[in-house]
Amino acid sequence: MKEGTGPAIGGDQLLATLAALASPHRLRIIAALATGGRNYVSRLAREIGISRPLLHLHLQKLEDAGLVSSRLELSADGKALNYFEVAPFDLELTPGAVAEASKTLTSKSET
Repeated sequence: MKEGTGPAIGGDQLLATLAALASPHRLRIIAALATGGRNYVSRLAREIGISRPLLHLHLQKLEDAGLVSSRLELSADGKALNYFEVAPFDLELTPGAVAEASKTLTSKSET
């Protein structure tokens, strides 16, 4: 989120983004995909050192926040592989940006 350089992020999206990034596993997933490029679930789980079911939970949270995207592809031997990659994002967090985002919060995002 760049203040004054592009469309402001909405309050609900800011909350979803911050919540998705508030996990060491999810930060490691973003880092692995950012440095190693797109990857499929089994290989990514091995690289990060977590189980596939746990990785799926974290990837779903990241995908829901728009931080990663997925695409199902068939390998040469006919196996379906779900590839994930980092979605482009640029998040600059400033007090002014938070103030602007807070104006658009909906009641559903209150906890």
